[in-house]
This record gives sequence, structure tokens and C-alpha cells, in this order.
Amino acid sequence: MSNITVDQSEVLRGFRTLEQRQIPQATVWALNDTAADILKDIQDRMDVVFDRPTRFTKNAFMVWRATKQTLEAAVQERPSVGRRHYLKVQEAGGTRGQTGLERMLTSALPYAGVINAVTPASGAKLNQYGNWSVGQRNQAISAIKGFGQSGFNANATARSKKRNAGKRAAFFVPKPGSKLSAGIWSRDAGGGISKIVNFTESMPVYSKALNFQDGAERVFDQRIAPNMAAALQKALATSR
Repeated sequence: MSNITVDQSEVLRGFRTLEQRQIPQATVWALNDTAADILKDIQDRMDVVFDRPTRFTKNAFMVWRATKQTLEAAVQERPSVGRRHYLKVQEAGGTRGQTGLERMLTSALPYAGVINAVTPASGAKLNQYGNWSVGQRNQAISAIKGFGQSGFNANATARSKKRNAGKRAAFFVPKPGSKLSAGIWSRDAGGGISKIVNFTESMPVYSKALNFQDGAERVFDQRIAPNMAAALQKALATSR
């Protein structure tokens, strides 16, 4: 018969080290890995529910990483996003607010009608994301005097305004009583006209599409356990 003696103080010290160091560190890693999984899921979902989402749209969210002090990770909007970001409407559904361009035209454009929303028409030049190109937008708005004076000066130097005077004259807004629909139109060198953007009194209304909250909960339920198991294994390995 042999006796085995265990030094309980060493065992207890090992458990205390595990409790005080390895488990909190593993929890931090698991939370941060799960938050990263949630962020990737919502970015992947944007590619499905949106038509060619811009880089700004896909980078609207960020991971706020957990620490041993907080033991809390978050996937949240970047500070630069702003209170009225359109993704909030895509999450909850409903009527979107005015964009900066729409607010500017409402206040600066000498136009008798009501402009609540501006949308590209068939004659608009679009960028790779399907949005109105910045070049044509600035030319058109300069031509119809849609910039406020400070905005106009910021978008065109004296030389460029003189050089582009003819180009700006090619864009116009129909006068009251015109048979042309409300918006910005262009006239080419041959006299042909095409509509660039629409002016509408009603605001676009969106159905719920993003489902950020539901998707985040789903990914958390799927990933927290395997992420915690992997993190514990890593923490125990580094403690040896």
C-alpha cells in the first residue's frame, strides 16, 4: 500500500491563478472574438440586402473591445456616423430624414416648389455604388445656384467658375407652369434635354431590412460557447 500526499496549498494556488488570471483573460478574448463575428455578419448581410453598399455604409459599425476591467464588448455605430444615419431607418423601417444635399437645396435654391427629397433620374451619371456622381452633382447644383454662397465658393474657384460657365448653363430647373416635371434637367449641345434628378414632396419610406439586433443575438448564441472554449484553451496554454 502506498500513500499519496497532495500539497493542498499548491492546488489552491493553481485554482486561484486560474480564477484570477486565465478565466478573465479567456473571457475577454471570447467576448472580443464574438463581437468580431457579429460585425462580420452584419457587413456580410449588407451585401445581401443593399444594392452595392458603399465603404462608408459597411464601415458604419465598429467593435468596442472588452477589457478585464469591463468584461463587456460592444458592436456599435462609429462616432462619425451621426444621429440621423440612414441605417437606423433600414433597421427599424419608416421614413428617412433629409440628407445634407436635400437640406441645402431646400434652403439655398431659388425654387418656388417644395423639395423634401432628391433622387437620381434616368439621365443622372452614377458612380460604382449607384449614387449620383459627385462631378455631375457639383456642376448641376452650381449651375442652378443650389449652393449657398459659402458652399458655392468652396466648390468652385474663380477660374473654374469661368471655365465651366457654359457647362453650368446646360443644367436648369423648370419654371413654374412648365410641362416638365420637377427636378434638375440638362440640355446637350444639340438642344436635347434629359432629367438628371427628381424633386419630390414626399420622403422615401423603407421597410425593415437590416435586422441588426436579431442578427447580433443569433451570432452571439452560435459563437460565444466555441469562442470561450478556444479562449480557455489558449489561456491555459499560455499559463504553463
